[in-house]
Amino acid sequence: MRETYKNIKKVYKKYGREHKAALIRILVFSIFGIFTNIVLPLLSAKFIIHFTESKFEQAIYMALVIMAVYMMENIKILMIRKNNQVFRRGTVRNIQMSLGREILSLDQKTLDSNSSGTFIQRLTNDTEKMSRIFTNGMVIIIKFLSAIGSFIAILIIDYHMFLYYFIASLILTVLNYIKSEKVGEKDKEYRKESDIVAGMTGELVRGAMDIKMLYAKTSFMKNLDEKIHNMNEKNFEMRNIDMNYNLYIGFIKNILEFISVLVLFILIKDNILTVAIAIALYNYRNTVLTNFMEIVSELLEECKNFNISCERVFSIINNKEFKKESFGKEDLTQIDGNFEFKNVTFGYDNNIVLNGLSLKIESGKTYGIVGKSGSGKTTIFNLLNKLYDIQSGTILIDGKNIKDLSEKAIRGNITVISQNPYIFNMSIKDNIKLVKEDVTEEEIKNACQLACLDDYIETLPDRYDTMIGEGGVNLSGGQRQRLAIARALVQNTKIILFDEATSALDNETQSKIQKAIDNLKGNYTIIIIAHRLSTIMNCHKIFILEDGKITHSGTHKDLMKNNAYYKKLCETELLEKK
Repeated sequence: MRETYKNIKKVYKKYGREHKAALIRILVFSIFGIFTNIVLPLLSAKFIIHFTESKFEQAIYMALVIMAVYMMENIKILMIRKNNQVFRRGTVRNIQMSLGREILSLDQKTLDSNSSGTFIQRLTNDTEKMSRIFTNGMVIIIKFLSAIGSFIAILIIDYHMFLYYFIASLILTVLNYIKSEKVGEKDKEYRKESDIVAGMTGELVRGAMDIKMLYAKTSFMKNLDEKIHNMNEKNFEMRNIDMNYNLYIGFIKNILEFISVLVLFILIKDNILTVAIAIALYNYRNTVLTNFMEIVSELLEECKNFNISCERVFSIINNKEFKKESFGKEDLTQIDGNFEFKNVTFGYDNNIVLNGLSLKIESGKTYGIVGKSGSGKTTIFNLLNKLYDIQSGTILIDGKNIKDLSEKAIRGNITVISQNPYIFNMSIKDNIKLVKEDVTEEEIKNACQLACLDDYIETLPDRYDTMIGEGGVNLSGGQRQRLAIARALVQNTKIILFDEATSALDNETQSKIQKAIDNLKGNYTIIIIAHRLSTIMNCHKIFILEDGKITHSGTHKDLMKNNAYYKKLCETELLEKK
């Protein structure tokens, strides 16, 4: 419980304090429940006494009082639920926004090595379970105080029954605690399996087209079925423990209730209690046995869920389980666009990709990089964006070590346009506004004109407000490329990197992309990773990357004369066109 208290305090201070008014209202209305839980058994007892003694007028009056109390109880429940929603909605939003920011701050290797389901489950299910402790927990505590009030009422009436009910409640509490511990162990295992299934489900939706085209539905679903089976097995084990313990506890509760009847008979027989008082004490059994047992069970369940979810969420927020990106503090308000790699070495999982790479890029010029697949071309872009940390060497931007620069100084000045740029499930306009919230309609249109996309947009029914589907599914490959270029123009970064931007496009679309790139020349530092050499023939300089190093560099004309590898690539491309 100490761990729960510390976690509650931490979560409330960071995420729930601004919704304190709703929590106070829940507390005020819940306090009324203490009154109803204490008086209703007494009122019911009086009703039974009046009814059995044929005092029907008093019995009807008592029934009206009981009805009024129940109606007020219903209003109380409604108000608690409404304020519950206000508090939970606001608190969950705050936790999810904080966690979302932290996920975006994770080291890229961490994201690469973990299933997306790991983060999806923590962002959705775990944050929801964390928020419940404040509302459900508050209601449970109020119920607990009501039960304490009932114990006090029993003690005032007769200490014999107080001792009996107290011992019986203690027995049930211990059994529920044991159950909670056993279920909690299995719940952790279940959530790990659930993360895996969530990740696979995400891949099922995002990769549906590829699964169909690969005719891999059977094998994929077999794999998914295995993961779902493992998850359901853990859930079954957890629920089985819960149901078995509930059965045992239910049997023991039934026995304890029967014993309470025997105790009451003995007290009546010994003239310690009257029948009327015994009825009143018997009416308290639900509060002090059934309700108290449920209260303890619910409280332990909420605490268990809350603590597990806190552990999973704060393992991301507090950098306990997953490594985060690290940046320097130095900002660059305006950069020229020069950068340099000095003897840079880098590899993925001890597989060296760049081996002592050195290259120098000057501001305002256009460069091309050519190399075999796996030679490290895309890795250069990833390192320049500081998605990964280099193992040795130095990367400089405008003469500043990239390790000393802030995230804004690096990524706020660099745009990467990949072969398959990610287009969000928004309108064309909103996709562009992602990089600049205050962008004007005129700026959007000018950017799309430079990207050779405006003619297509004007043919759409909703033009710039057209929804383009998840991943830009309603756009062709070339249109996605040009939309990504328009985003880059609006972002107005000094350095623009094209990663195989035209490799999978037809000649007509490639020419449009080439025209869009030509529109950028002179104003930006542009680097193009090229599969098609026609894209880079007019570059100021072309680098040839082999075995993680720059082996040759020069203009297209120089390399055609002096480099056999480059000449062969060009001749092969010409033959393919024929």
